[in-house]
Amino acid sequence: MTPDEKQDWIAKVDIALDDVRPHLAIDGGNIEVVNISEGKIVEIKWLGACNGCSMTAMTMKAGVEEALRRRVPEIAGVVAVN
Repeated sequence: MTPDEKQDWIAKVDIALDDVRPHLAIDGGNIEVVNISEGKIVEIKWLGACNGCSMTAMTMKAGVEEALRRRVPEIAGVVAVN
């Protein structure tokens, strides 16, 4: 994946995450795209109250990953880097 392609993917994913961000913001949290690997694994960073929250694993699978796969079905998965 070229740097331009990676930036395009990151932009697509970031827009898709806008569906999830309001739900995170209610509890004082947010999410940031850090990287997208060659295998289309999205690396995210939890921000604010989400960083260190015990519910992030459930939020990642039921909220973040599901929202991304609906909007960007080519995504293979999501992992947190913090």
